[in-house]
Amino acid sequence: MKREISEKEALLRLSAMCAQGEHCQWEMTEKLRKWEISDEAQARIMERLVKDRYVDDERFARAFVMDKVRYNKWGRRKVEQALWQKHIDEDIRQMVLNDVSDEEYLSVLRPLLKQKRRSTKADSEWEMNQKLLRFALGRGFTFDIIRQCLDVEDEE
Repeated sequence: MKREISEKEALLRLSAMCAQGEHCQWEMTEKLRKWEISDEAQARIMERLVKDRYVDDERFARAFVMDKVRYNKWGRRKVEQALWQKHIDEDIRQMVLNDVSDEEYLSVLRPLLKQKRRSTKADSEWEMNQKLLRFALGRGFTFDIIRQCLDVEDEE
């Protein structure tokens, strides 16, 4: 049997959560929905969280993108898809993704492909490149970035 959460308690829980790490509006709304908070109370709580800057979708998106690119080694497409799943507005998604330079993606992908090349078996250079291409596409990198990395490795 679940105990009902009051509006004030929900606000306190969510503000504590937001103080510990970045969260987007959609995540907070989902929490409220799971806690079965009324729609009017959800609106008031979200308004308060946004007004007090506990929740800021642009700030969240910037942190999210940099974390996923640098630590998870994701490419632009995969990050964009994850932001879409978190219901981040199209304008914010594009603005934040455009702030990440191609050099940043290249600096992430080059070592990844180098490592993958060492652990992958292939009968020919063409087959190796196809396997590396599929691997990088699965990581969400765009074809032009992958091509730049593979062209450099072919020259070496």
